[in-house]
Parts: sequence; C-alpha cells; structure tokens
Amino acid sequence: MFRVVIPARYASTRFPGKPLVELAGRPMLHWVYGNACRSGAEQVLVATDDERIAQAARSCGAPVVMTAPTHASGTDRIAEAAALAGWGPRDIVVNLQGDEPLLPPVLLRQVAELLERHPGADLATLATPVRSVEEYLDPNVVKVVAAPDGRALYFSRAPIPWHRDGAEAGGAPRFAGARRHIGLYAYRVEALARLATLPVAALEDTEKLEQLRALAAGLEIRVIDALEHPGQDVNTPADVERAGALLAARHGAPRH
Repeated sequence: MFRVVIPARYASTRFPGKPLVELAGRPMLHWVYGNACRSGAEQVLVATDDERIAQAARSCGAPVVMTAPTHASGTDRIAEAAALAGWGPRDIVVNLQGDEPLLPPVLLRQVAELLERHPGADLATLATPVRSVEEYLDPNVVKVVAAPDGRALYFSRAPIPWHRDGAEAGGAPRFAGARRHIGLYAYRVEALARLATLPVAALEDTEKLEQLRALAAGLEIRVIDALEHPGQDVNTPADVERAGALLAARHGAPRH
C-alpha cells in the first residue's frame, strides 16, 4: 500500500508555470496525475502553494493540499502534505515530480514495493544503466553507486565509478557498470519528517543533490534498476515540443 504526492509550484525561476504548460492538448499536470492514478496507489494528492495550479488539478479531479510557499524543495512540500493528511510514520509515500508526464506508472509501484520489501530502509529509488560515454561524463546526469545488496553508497554528478585502469581502446573512458539515477523516490513518512528538519549537508551543497542529505544523516536508501525507461521529462521550454510529440503519438492527441 502506498500513496503518491505530486509537488507542483508555479514560481520556478527557470520555467515559471511549468506544471500548467500544454502538452498534447492538456496541462502537463493532468498527464502526471493520470499516470499516478494508474500506478495502483491508494491515494494521489497534488501539493502546491499556488491557486492557479490548484484549479488546474481540481479540473481533472485531483485532490489538492495547499502547502506553505516557503518550501525550498519538493521533499519539504510533500513532508507537509503527509503531516496535514495525518499519515502514519511507517506509511510509504512516492514523490512524483510534476514535470514527468511520460513516466510509466509501473515505476511508481516498483519503487514503493522496493521500500516495502526492506523494512529497515528509509527511502527507495531507481536507476538505469549508463548507455554512452556522453551520458557518463555529463554533469547533468546524476550517477549512483550501490552496495551488492542494493544500498545506495553515493550519488554524484561526476562519472562514477571511475575505472582506475584507464580507458577503452581509442581513449574513451570505461563506463561499463555505471548507473544513471532516476529522480523518483519512495519515502517512509517518518523519514520525510526528519529530512524536512535537517540542514543542508556539506556534500549536498557541493553536488547540489538533495539525496546526499539523507545519506549524510545515516538514512538508508535502496536502489534497483527500473523495469522500464522513465521517458522524457520537461525541464526547459525546449523539452515541451519533444514531450508533446511523444504524448500525441501515444494518445492520438494534438501536439499543442
């Protein structure tokens, strides 16, 4: 049993109003909510601090939790939503970002079930194999290394693990075994509440990766390879055209 919270804010510095951008004839938030509802979750909520987003959510039947405008991250926002909803400390909540209109519902279920299978874990997340040297070296692609039992050891924008014995023929670095992190998390509510009270960790500040706060605090994160490719997310206006085209092809809808 798990729940899904979609944190969505309007006042993004890089892309204001991103959850409301139109993709294949519908606001992006509608696609995200629909995917969450098909995941098998017991409950799906949209957490926002903006009435424009709240109205868009309600127009597709999504329950809304109004949260404080001061949250620095989506994690803080869903922590407040979980507290307002009165969920128990061991309940599982999946954080589905509002810019993931093509994320397969099966991945929401997979990450929740991973956390459920490990009672001692605080968080769970997903990964995929790194497929190219360009991906391996790209600082915008977050890499993860884990222990053999699936416990996350470290997340980095750097190319990890780095093969000490050098490059492949032709000078390209070896990336076999490297894994790309997918930013989809399942949390226990008690871990969410704790994370929301912790200060920014030094490694988190260096890498600009919030999950390093959890590791620095001693929380256990489990990682498993995703059952399906996560699909195109929407981080910039340039991504809108690509995501809209994919949704239109999938659903026979207009691209705009």
